[in-house]
Amino acid sequence: MSTGQVVQLDALDARLVELLAEEPRIGVLECSRRLGVARGTVQARLDKLVERGVVSGFGPEISPAAIGFGVTSFVTLEISQRHGHDRVAAHLGAIPEVLEAHTITGSSDLLCRIVARSNTDLQRVIDQIVSYEGIRRASTIIALAEQIPYRTLPLVRSAAQR
Repeated sequence: MSTGQVVQLDALDARLVELLAEEPRIGVLECSRRLGVARGTVQARLDKLVERGVVSGFGPEISPAAIGFGVTSFVTLEISQRHGHDRVAAHLGAIPEVLEAHTITGSSDLLCRIVARSNTDLQRVIDQIVSYEGIRRASTIIALAEQIPYRTLPLVRSAAQR
């Protein structure tokens, strides 16, 4: 796990991460062949990237829309401070349609990305979210189209160039 320290990436790290992102099922031996370095070098680099928290997973990326959850929305929540963020986060974590939640600054306390099967289903999810007594208010924005999908490779490339 990451210790909070900044990890310096070099060009080989960036090329390795990019290769794994483009072809998640590629093996270490094939990575070493394509990158032109020893298998042990690739394995050591990959182990360090995982240990330091730079690479946090190797699982498949799932498209919620492809499995029937075509509505994406962002919800800001104002919470009762006496209930605290942890209890609210535990409530949200029990709702499968809540994909992520972040503590934020500003007039709200949490920002959540949620999905639903339809606008009607979105109402059901929001009702489930606000059913917890520690949540005072929710404000929802429905995403119409994804312009830039979640991405990290441009950051990796930029970090390796510094």
